[in-house]
Amino acid sequence: MKILDWYILKRYLFTFFVMLLLFIPIGITVHLAEKIGKILENEVPFGEVMLYFYDFTIYFAHLLFPLFLFLSVIWFTSKLANNTEVIAFLSSGVSFSRFLRPYMIGAAIVAALAIALGLYLAPMASKGFNDFNYKYLKSHKSAVDNVNVYRQINDNDYIYVSSFDAAQSLGQNFSLEHFENDKLIYKISATSIRYREQDSSYRLINYVKRTITENKDIIENARRKDTLFSFDLEDLTPVEYIAETLPYGELNRFIKKEEKRGSSYISRYKLVQYRKWSLPVSVFILTIIAVAVSSIKRRGGMGVNLAFGICIAMVFVFFDKIFGVLASQSDFPPLVAVWFPNVLFGILAFYLLYNAKR
Repeated sequence: MKILDWYILKRYLFTFFVMLLLFIPIGITVHLAEKIGKILENEVPFGEVMLYFYDFTIYFAHLLFPLFLFLSVIWFTSKLANNTEVIAFLSSGVSFSRFLRPYMIGAAIVAALAIALGLYLAPMASKGFNDFNYKYLKSHKSAVDNVNVYRQINDNDYIYVSSFDAAQSLGQNFSLEHFENDKLIYKISATSIRYREQDSSYRLINYVKRTITENKDIIENARRKDTLFSFDLEDLTPVEYIAETLPYGELNRFIKKEEKRGSSYISRYKLVQYRKWSLPVSVFILTIIAVAVSSIKRRGGMGVNLAFGICIAMVFVFFDKIFGVLASQSDFPPLVAVWFPNVLFGILAFYLLYNAKR
């Protein structure tokens, strides 16, 4: 690797990590100022608070990874342009594509970090961050959809509870329907169902089992019945942020299981799955846009490039968020929602790059 490559690559990575170190403490300070009242009100142990802000640091960095990268590339490339270093590079016979090469190497390194962060560190941090939020900061809210839960638990069985209390593993107005070849074979109902952790069984109150035969229906009753099922009540109502907390392999298996169960959160889960790979791609796209925008020396100096870059970054974040909400709240395809901003800004990146070469 030549001197030019090392010079740009070192500044690329150095500026990016400095940007992270500058903005993360600001994010922690703002977040702490907003939440300090509830933390003190709930008398949260100091150790849990410190662990929470460790998780918040990783969660915050992963969330705004592309934005930090984009601003850092614009910053140091604008500085190169203002010092006429870009003109010196290009006038020495270096093509713009060759000038872009160390940026792409830096983007590959950052993309690899983004993959490692998204697949391993971010899920663990997200679990701690969200668990703390719902335990201390959102104690009046539930992280589960616990009203009128209707799920398919395997190829033949469907379960329903009118309400579910995760803390007590208790469901009200329970029913289980078993089908074979699209025909109802039997139905179990009870006024309540409780999971008993000591022997992994379920206790049904006012148990009724109705078995349908060709000649007559067979009805079995019991005031109380302890039995075994092939499902876990807690799995039937997973918390809203469960997908964010799972490593990639577990996430794929979880999504397949939830698709069979007819989960109402499946679009939200797939958004998390697809974003693990769209984020590294956005690193390359935003790097190209940043270089194309900031490699030209402008009359207004670095401020013009930064202002233009911040506008582009905000539009990118806007599209990413608006399509994410659209997919999670409607039938809009999650794959399109995740990749549309990358496709749109990829086209913009090639257009700006073409003009910058000229």
